[in-house]
Amino acid sequence: MPDQLAVTAFADLLENDHPLLDVRAPTEFQRGSFPCAHNIPLLEDSERKAVGIRYKEAGQEIAIALGEKLVSGESRTNRIEKWIEFINSNPYAAIYCFRGGLRSKTVQTWLADEGIRIPLIQGGYKALRRFCLITIDQASKQEKFIVIGGKTGSAKTHLLKQLNFSIDLEGNANHRGSAFGRRSLEQPNQVNFENNLAVNLIKLKFKIASKIFIEDESRAIGSLSVPLVIHRQMSVSPLAIIEEPIESRINTILNDYIFSNYQEYKAHDSKHFEALFADSLLSALIRIKRRLGNDRYTEISQLMKDALVSDNLNNSAAIHREWIGKLLNAYYDPMYEYQLEKKSHRIVFRGDKVEFLNWARNIDRPK
Repeated sequence: MPDQLAVTAFADLLENDHPLLDVRAPTEFQRGSFPCAHNIPLLEDSERKAVGIRYKEAGQEIAIALGEKLVSGESRTNRIEKWIEFINSNPYAAIYCFRGGLRSKTVQTWLADEGIRIPLIQGGYKALRRFCLITIDQASKQEKFIVIGGKTGSAKTHLLKQLNFSIDLEGNANHRGSAFGRRSLEQPNQVNFENNLAVNLIKLKFKIASKIFIEDESRAIGSLSVPLVIHRQMSVSPLAIIEEPIESRINTILNDYIFSNYQEYKAHDSKHFEALFADSLLSALIRIKRRLGNDRYTEISQLMKDALVSDNLNNSAAIHREWIGKLLNAYYDPMYEYQLEKKSHRIVFRGDKVEFLNWARNIDRPK
């Protein structure tokens, strides 16, 4: 095993989910990391802050001396034990700090003294992050996107998952992409969203794909932004429109936004899930109140509340269907039809879900 891993190894690391030992401080890790990274820091946040201040005041040598003093004796032993435990469970792990410099080399040396070898990622987090951004940029320049569009509830995300070469932006964003798109768990931050997207592109082997299917999205998905280079390419790519009857779309929304979300909230907070689920729906409706107008908002809000007070989710399904149908007719469908007029010149396919899959599978292959 080499002592260092250069940029030529990065794609393999990310594609094959090699465990990554991130020895940065917890605050740094929270700002951005990678799907298989585990944070076991050399310096805790307060220690890193103290060392940073000393570095500015007295230079590197004095700062290093302070770091060695802060992480010594029992604290050093405890941290080494945690690193060894991680490496024993993940023998193919690699290590990094922010720039692949002092902290990761220090940990690598301490582990070598214990007879443990682990390769260091050259350039650290910064180099891996740059590699992810370059990957996203390269994918956008391939000009391979086919954008899947269609009215709300057309099951576009479900169709994406049945294709070999597809990217699920909403899945990466942990958000369904509309005012009602919030999930039970928080969205990732912007950096992690982009890093995860890059990893998905690497695993997809986007360079060998004939076409890459991606769902029609605005630039914003909840609190996150689709990378500009990706969104620009989406905005000029061929468009495949899914056309499903309204009853089919209502059923898809009922299953995804009501039944599925309800179970997600229940799984993540068995005590407060009903209140959290109700708030997610009612607060989403408030966000589009101005566009609905007071009368439609009041009508749909009352139906929603009637459905939410039911003691059984299945018994309330008919009321949920009613407000979903009204929301589609009054808000989502007119808005989509207006937007689609501007994109009509890009349409290369129209049809229902079955027809789309038959069409898409003819081009969903390596080139």
